[in-house]
Amino acid sequence: MKPKQKRAKKIVKKAAKLSQEFLIGIDEVGRGPLAGPVTVCAVAVQAGFDFSVLRELGLRDSKKMKASDRENIVSVAKKLEVYFYISHVSAQTIDKIGIVPSIRHALKNSLEKVLGKLNLEFKTKNKLKILLDGGLKAPTHFKNQKTIIRGDDSQPIISLASVLAKVNRDKKMQLLAKKYPKYGFEKHKGYGTKAHYMALNKHGKTPIHRLTFI
Repeated sequence: MKPKQKRAKKIVKKAAKLSQEFLIGIDEVGRGPLAGPVTVCAVAVQAGFDFSVLRELGLRDSKKMKASDRENIVSVAKKLEVYFYISHVSAQTIDKIGIVPSIRHALKNSLEKVLGKLNLEFKTKNKLKILLDGGLKAPTHFKNQKTIIRGDDSQPIISLASVLAKVNRDKKMQLLAKKYPKYGFEKHKGYGTKAHYMALNKHGKTPIHRLTFI
């Protein structure tokens, strides 16, 4: 192929890519635990993406799903045209700046990184439709965004973000359970269960505990 033809092909390919519209879903997990990070996932698909396969696998709010079903959905999603990025903010940072700013920081980072995966520049932001769960909001320069109460149970794109974030954070807590084996993080994932409070009373705090939450 001649150089001019190669350049023309690249231009056409780039133009086609920039003409695509994308749907982005954002959700967070780990807002309330006594220990571990808060986690935000931004997931993007092309407009018109068929969620039927994931729905058949039981896709919904991650909190209402079995761990094995969540794992299965993540495995299948990775084989589809799904782009996502997951950000964590540590317990130390949560104690320093607060949970809401921490979530906002993780959300901004995940959104920017997933846009980078799509090779979308700032000028193409009008081709995005962003759906967020609960009280989450994207940066204000993204005009086409909508926050939906219980969106993780009604909007498949938000459900998928919820599942991806949940599976990722749970794995992180399972690793931390090996580092701090006396606390049962592999079971309660840092949430304030009776067993967790008993372990705290017996063994004290760890570096991954949120001092402002205890």
